[in-house]
Amino acid sequence: MQQYIIKGGKRLEGEVKISGYKNAALGIIAASIMTDEIVKIENVPNVRDINVLLKAIEDIGVEIDWVGKNTIKVNASKINTVDVDFDYVRKIRGSYYLVGALLGKYKKAKVALPGGCNIGSRPIDRHVKGFEALGSKVKIERGLICVEADKLSGGNIYFDESSVGATINVMLAACMAEGQVVLENAAKEPHVVDVANFLNSMGANIKGAGTEVIRIEGVKKLHGSEYSIIPDQIEAGTFMFAAAATKGDVLITNVIPKHLEAFTAKLLEIGTEVIEYDDAIRIKANGRLGSAHVKTLVYPGFLTDMQPQMTTLLSVSEGTSIVTESIFENRFKYADELVRMGADIKVVESNTAIITGVEKLTGATVSAPDLRGGAALVIAGLMADGYTIVENVEYIERGYEDFEIKMQELGAAMIKVNSDDEKAIRKFKFKVG
Repeated sequence: MQQYIIKGGKRLEGEVKISGYKNAALGIIAASIMTDEIVKIENVPNVRDINVLLKAIEDIGVEIDWVGKNTIKVNASKINTVDVDFDYVRKIRGSYYLVGALLGKYKKAKVALPGGCNIGSRPIDRHVKGFEALGSKVKIERGLICVEADKLSGGNIYFDESSVGATINVMLAACMAEGQVVLENAAKEPHVVDVANFLNSMGANIKGAGTEVIRIEGVKKLHGSEYSIIPDQIEAGTFMFAAAATKGDVLITNVIPKHLEAFTAKLLEIGTEVIEYDDAIRIKANGRLGSAHVKTLVYPGFLTDMQPQMTTLLSVSEGTSIVTESIFENRFKYADELVRMGADIKVVESNTAIITGVEKLTGATVSAPDLRGGAALVIAGLMADGYTIVENVEYIERGYEDFEIKMQELGAAMIKVNSDDEKAIRKFKFKVG
């Protein structure tokens, strides 16, 4: 088992380049199989979730050619089945996008129900409602979501709750329906826009992505394309908060500052200096930061995927802070690990954390409960006194490319080692003192 070992107390300084957005890449890769022509996708993050999805589509006949570290060519002209049922594909949430993609192209699909981080209920009822509104028959059996239609027809689809996954999934299928499809109360997140832009580059006719109403004129076929995925706003936010937590000075490049406004607002509120550029953002912090009240909301509000990082920063800020989680009910599992490091956090009714800032955290052995909670524990380790060991790093590597390498380049005393590699552990401790 691999783990991170971190010696806290190092101020992060320098420049870090943000990778492509994993959440956008999952939808875009699924969309790429909807044409028989070659698709070239750039800025693909080389992380576990992406590699699992690529393995899944390779197993149904799609040819994947890596062109360098972060560019792939996709050839889906030889798909031989619409059944996607493998143990590994059940491990990632984004696998459900294959339902919409295969339904749009072949009018049928059988895909294993997805897993991902255990942070709360993420039902697919809104996906099912959307597929049925397009004219599909949908049933769940033997752990598979099975959809089939004689044809996909236009119409109005209203989502009872805004859902990124349902918006993207139904949009994939709808772009090859007959007539116009209108998605109301659609999700507005940047990766919804990115998937729509990619589909349009393939010949789809989608308007309104990024607003509550998306209008789609169905087309008969899609063609090849070259496309570059947007930067990862969650990775960018994670480095922003890590810089603030360590009283650092970090220039974060390859970002879209507009996507980071909710994070920027909170950092400014608690006393961090933020400097925006066209495609970069600089974070500087000195002294102890202040408290804040935070509530997670759908974009453009404060994103749930940044809640653990925010809570970790507030754990050493002055005063009392309140963080309310309104999206997922199990998102505070990492809080017990922070308490092991000396944080004063009380979770009330599973969705609200009351945080009384402490002077400092102390190193401990902690376990990443999920992707973003794991990243938050790394931030905690960076500012803690002494050594911190973060276990279950496979969760973190699902969504962060070269995480420990990027941290090292900013000056963090941090390595990834096998838990039984005592020689490497001793060497690291001797080196950092």
